[in-house]
Amino acid sequence: MPSGAPSAPPPAGRRPAIVPPWGLVLIIGGLAGAGLILADASLRQIATTLSRGLLVTILVALGAYVGAVLLGLLVALAGRSRSRVLSNAARVYVEVVRGVPVLVLLFWIAFVGAPLLVEGANLLLSPLVSAGWAREILVRDVSLLARAVIALVIAYSAFIAEIVRAGIEAVGRGQVEAAEALGLRRWPVMRLVVLPQAIRTVMPALGNEFVAMVKDSSLVSVLGVADITQIAKVTAAGNFRFFETYTVLAYFYLLMTVSLSLALRRLERRLSSRGAGARPGGQIERVPGV
Repeated sequence: MPSGAPSAPPPAGRRPAIVPPWGLVLIIGGLAGAGLILADASLRQIATTLSRGLLVTILVALGAYVGAVLLGLLVALAGRSRSRVLSNAARVYVEVVRGVPVLVLLFWIAFVGAPLLVEGANLLLSPLVSAGWAREILVRDVSLLARAVIALVIAYSAFIAEIVRAGIEAVGRGQVEAAEALGLRRWPVMRLVVLPQAIRTVMPALGNEFVAMVKDSSLVSVLGVADITQIAKVTAAGNFRFFETYTVLAYFYLLMTVSLSLALRRLERRLSSRGAGARPGGQIERVPGV
């Protein structure tokens, strides 16, 4: 899941185009593809069938990404902790998770991690179960959709933790020293000074991770989750139109990822223009309440 590097800013005095040339080519191609789908009855039927799984795909990608960002932020902060136990635990977590393929991690969480979690929960709830105040949790109570989202959260949190760590380290030491000179403690310095600048720096990379998450959400189909990939597999097996079905499937993914890429490019340009107007000399902005 490599993160792309931010694009170079346009030359001074030259206003950047709202949509880059490659974006125009892809937009024209997307409109042509939409025209072909609407003009052909079989393609239109396949697109209508696959669209039933779009909501699941979007929910999986959004839910897993939000969870991965939150967990990755916690892991990054733990890695920057003064506690050697926390920092080493965060390092081990990142290395182990990054060393396991996402598909293997998906299977492990679904068929090993979930049963272990259920057994642990039942062990903790055993007094309540014996008293009749609660019932025993079954493995099937944890849906395959939930297992898939948890696996994606864990897989991407390790990569996002490294992105956030790099952003934190990119903030100049002078910024931290200036904040400490104002009387701020370690956590307020991190929350009010370091993290806002770090997040702004790594926003393009985080956006690229979201695009990758949308694509990797197709992996949940191996568990039978009814996203667009799973519906495409079932549809192709039923109508034997493999070329048409998987072409429409690829079109849907391209539609989502290219739209996100164009939106992220615009966001990156806006953040770059704001960064260009930052105060010179490494001065920090006045912190409210100080």
